[in-house]
Amino acid sequence: MSESLSAFVDLLVKSGIALFLMNEVRGVALAAPVLYGMYQAGGTLMAIWLGLCSLAGIALSVMAPVMVARRLKLI
Repeated sequence: MSESLSAFVDLLVKSGIALFLMNEVRGVALAAPVLYGMYQAGGTLMAIWLGLCSLAGIALSVMAPVMVARRLKLI
């Protein structure tokens, strides 16, 4: 009984990680039009810098959980 519970929890954790990563990929896909819109609206250096910082934050929020999952050997 303990083995089946362990396998279920493992499957649940892996599916949660996969869903989290898919959500982050969706966020990256939605960030590109925002950057383009900021460029079209004026293209000032500050607007571009803010857009790049936003993308870096999205990338970090994607890479950090992947690194943690690999360290915990979940992926």
